[in-house]
Amino acid sequence: MSTFGTGGALPTNADAGRSSFRTSVINLDRPGDPNVFSEQVRRDAANLIARYPEGQARSALLPMLHLVQSEQGYVTSDGIAFCSDVLGLTKAQVSAVVTFYTMYKRTPTGEYLVSVCTNTLCALLGGDEIFAAVSETLGVGNNETTDDGRFTIERAECIAACDYAPVVTVNYEFFDNQTVESVNQLLDRLADGERPLPTRGAPLCSFKQAERQIAGFFAPEDYALEAAATGPSTEAGVTLAVQRGDTAPSYAVDDSSARTGEDAETAARTTAGQGPSQNDAPMETAESDTANTTEPGAEKED
Repeated sequence: MSTFGTGGALPTNADAGRSSFRTSVINLDRPGDPNVFSEQVRRDAANLIARYPEGQARSALLPMLHLVQSEQGYVTSDGIAFCSDVLGLTKAQVSAVVTFYTMYKRTPTGEYLVSVCTNTLCALLGGDEIFAAVSETLGVGNNETTDDGRFTIERAECIAACDYAPVVTVNYEFFDNQTVESVNQLLDRLADGERPLPTRGAPLCSFKQAERQIAGFFAPEDYALEAAATGPSTEAGVTLAVQRGDTAPSYAVDDSSARTGEDAETAARTTAGQGPSQNDAPMETAESDTANTTEPGAEKED
């Protein structure tokens, strides 16, 4: 077993031990310098902006935050200033997004981000025990990083893998059906320089590399786009339905205008109760609601 640090060499968020780490405020102890990023990063940022309609540059904020995180390992004051500068947003607007989403890290993140799901199903099946074991093995607590900068651990909310509970992810790649013993073996291999293949998904990479992929940039060797995201447990229901010949009604197709007489009545009876529910119907808005078509300033009739 490799020797793990006890935490503390790298900065840890001042709120990490509080009950609501998610609502902590990012440390903006200096204005931030957008010029620390290379011209390549600026070209990548321009690439992201070009993926959205003209005039909607601010829509690129989420992937751009992953881009700056892929450069510095977390969202720094420099990263906030860069996004603000490139997108024409205030730093307060950028910071509000950074402090809302937990995937944007506010302190240096290790080479491997180990996320242990402790939501309902995973917790019932051993997620809390697994997190306790990871914390003890690495010598750090929730949202903390080991001395050597290799590992950061966090409690994760539901990561949409209940069919494989309890689940651990490393840099967001899935390791399913885990136990205390299997997680300790996984940590041993990572500490020894190995990168075990995830149960599902692309080959394991570093946190910074994963962040670049999340931002929308892939290298040929990533294999992320070709990786399978499901497995037998996920597809069990579909497989059983095929074996039993089960089907579900499709959405109704309104072609009554092309029918007349009895055919139209038969079609109406056949499709009754099928199709989108009332909640799926188009919402009435100021543009589509005929009751709101009066001229500006004119009074509506009762």
